[in-house]
Amino acid sequence: MLRPVRKRGVPVSRRGSSWPARFTRTKTRKAVIVRIGRLDLATIEGSPADKGGQWGRRLVSALVLLASGAALTLILTEHSGRFRPSEASPFPEVQVPVQRVQERVPVTDAALMQAEETRYRALSEFVAKRYRVSQDVAFDLVTVAHTAAHQLQLDPLLIIAVIAIESRFNPIAESSAGARGLMQIIPKFHGDKLEAFGGEQAVFEPEANIHVGARILKEYLRRTGNLGIALQMYAGALDDSEDQYTRKVLSEHYRLQQVIAPSQQRPSRPAAVRSAAATPVAYPNVLPSALD
Repeated sequence: MLRPVRKRGVPVSRRGSSWPARFTRTKTRKAVIVRIGRLDLATIEGSPADKGGQWGRRLVSALVLLASGAALTLILTEHSGRFRPSEASPFPEVQVPVQRVQERVPVTDAALMQAEETRYRALSEFVAKRYRVSQDVAFDLVTVAHTAAHQLQLDPLLIIAVIAIESRFNPIAESSAGARGLMQIIPKFHGDKLEAFGGEQAVFEPEANIHVGARILKEYLRRTGNLGIALQMYAGALDDSEDQYTRKVLSEHYRLQQVIAPSQQRPSRPAAVRSAAATPVAYPNVLPSALD
């Protein structure tokens, strides 16, 4: 069925399809078809094909808009999750302790250094007054004694006590038996130990003498496993049944402990000499070997 005639073209039904037609008017005002061509339904506004195309474009636009919104939502959620720390995040729990440890280490080292210096000062003042030596010299000797003791795992107060009994802190002391220096070392018996410090002439050097004397005492402790016997060996007085040398050393050790110990924790008196264990170091439990 034909649509109302238009100026340039009119659709004409033919075999179920619409065809554009060209027409002209005659003198009798009749419309005469002059050309028929295939009509593209999509070009006719208001046709079913045109409506279907518009709905398709609208559907595609709506899908694209929904996809863009979803993508934008995901991006915003991800970024907000990055910059807002989670409650289960490990960073706040890890970073804070690390910063605290880094702040504590210098404070702890300074406190230890301060405690050591206080200890050395107290001991050097006691030595300077009791044995009438310079306090600066006494401080240096106390420091060397602590260094040697720490290297050999000995009680530094024990080394200071031996120096006090052997030479009364006189670095050039010499006995009739040939013992020399602060810890009265006999070079002909311990020349191998003095070689590390330049030979026998180093026996009068305070630092070398203290280090060698501490090694000798450590060696005797290893051989005997008993502090009292080791001290008697050091003095060359194993035949002294009263252990007078050991008693002197332990008494001096006790006085040194009183200098540095708090008033509420005074050290106990020396134990029996032959079974004495005045040092906090655990020595091997060995029976005394045959001693020369």
